Amino acid sequence: MTSKPSGAVGAFAGWTTRRWLRVGVAGTLVVLAVLGSLGGWAMWRTSGITAALVDRRSPALIESMRVEEALVNQETGIRGYGLSGQRDFLQPYAQGVASEQAALKRLRPLLSDDGQARADLADVEKLAGTWQERIARPVSAASPEEAARITTARADEGKTAFDSLRRAMTRQQAHLEQERASATRQLRQAVTLRNWMFAVIAVVIVLVAGLVFEGLRRGVTTPLSRLGSAARDVAQGRFDRSLDGTGPADLRRLAADVESMRLRLVAELRFSEETRGLLDEQAEDLKRSNTELEQFAYVASHDLQEPLRKVSSFTQLLQRRYGGQLDDKADQYIAFAVDGANRMQNLINDLLAFSRVGRVHNEQRTVDLEEALSTTLDDLSVRVEETGTEITHDPLPTVLGDATQLGMLLQNLLSNAIKFRHPDRPPRIHIGAIPAEGSWEFEVRDNGIGIAPEYQEKVFVIFQRLHTRDAYPGTGIGLAMCKKVVEFHGGTISIDPGNRPGTRVVFTLPALPAPTAPAAATAVPDRERQS
Repeated sequence: MTSKPSGAVGAFAGWTTRRWLRVGVAGTLVVLAVLGSLGGWAMWRTSGITAALVDRRSPALIESMRVEEALVNQETGIRGYGLSGQRDFLQPYAQGVASEQAALKRLRPLLSDDGQARADLADVEKLAGTWQERIARPVSAASPEEAARITTARADEGKTAFDSLRRAMTRQQAHLEQERASATRQLRQAVTLRNWMFAVIAVVIVLVAGLVFEGLRRGVTTPLSRLGSAARDVAQGRFDRSLDGTGPADLRRLAADVESMRLRLVAELRFSEETRGLLDEQAEDLKRSNTELEQFAYVASHDLQEPLRKVSSFTQLLQRRYGGQLDDKADQYIAFAVDGANRMQNLINDLLAFSRVGRVHNEQRTVDLEEALSTTLDDLSVRVEETGTEITHDPLPTVLGDATQLGMLLQNLLSNAIKFRHPDRPPRIHIGAIPAEGSWEFEVRDNGIGIAPEYQEKVFVIFQRLHTRDAYPGTGIGLAMCKKVVEFHGGTISIDPGNRPGTRVVFTLPALPAPTAPAAATAVPDRERQS
């Protein structure tokens, strides 16, 4: 997993990190597979030899010795009975016969893979059968006197037969002992081979791990470290630091992309320096424009009000003094002038109130909406009584905001609900409040004429009216002011399109922040500090 410098020409210059990793991982897996196969073979061979030694060779030798012991017990019992005539000596004989049969039954399967051992066992069984047929069975079945006679008469034959049996059992055990010794040597050799093989496997794994680490260091981590160091220098303001890539092809491409980004940042920095001056000029123009707007607001609230009041006053005087003395056209013209002056004065007052939102009234403090609603209902009490309006509300919370603006919000929403009432039913208005995550969601729901879905966004635009002044008086600025107040407080306002009948205005206001634990009192009285 070595890498070539950027721009180098070679067979591996186009290899990416992924390709290097694939080749490296594949090679490592092949090496590990070979090592694992060798280790598995060594373990299998050791396990096989151990199983043969433990499960066959040693048990076969032990069972052969048990057969010999059983035959010796039989010979001892028969000889004792033949010489003494006491039947107690037949008990070892009977036990020996049973032990012999059991031992032979266990021994035969253990010799299934050894022809010499099977032949030796056949000789033992043949000689044992001959001795039992000629000596053991006749003596054990005869009376004490007859047994003594048979023993005396066949003493030499019995001794010769049993000696032949002993030599056969000795050959058998010698062969089994030799087989067990051979298996033991093979086991020691297999264990030694296995240990050496595992040592070699461990060394190869360490070498492979070292090669992988070195390849990753030279091909991935070192180029990335260099690229990261250069990128940090650029991030700290050294935009003249070039980023040269080394390592695999994809890391070199990454370095080239970062270098392109650095060049783009340098160009953008130059452009931002050029535009900063323009922004400063625009900021000065905006500041000057805001100053002019404030001056205009002052003029509108003072200088324009005075001549407008004069026009309104004198037209009203003309209407009172000369009303009915002139012709109908003159009375109509005077009424138009009075109405226009009044509407202009209302429009200027509403514009001033709209411009003061967030600029004049901006006192952020806790506002009890219950108290604000009570004040609003007092102001609207005459209209509420005249129209027969019924207003209900949920318990209202305390929020953080400007009391004057929130009072204007409630007054505009309730005034609209009363103004746009249905002619066939008395107004019913409900104010709801539901806590939400970090805010309060309020609703002002009425049973009035409602708002068509296509106009539910338009009504929040200043001076937008859906009805003529003759049908519903006003300047068309109420809901626009409500939106400005709500957004100034960090909330949202909308019309619920699914509410029928009437209108449901939904708006949100931020909730008061959760109280924090009071700090430990560490203040010292003034007299103590002075002392």
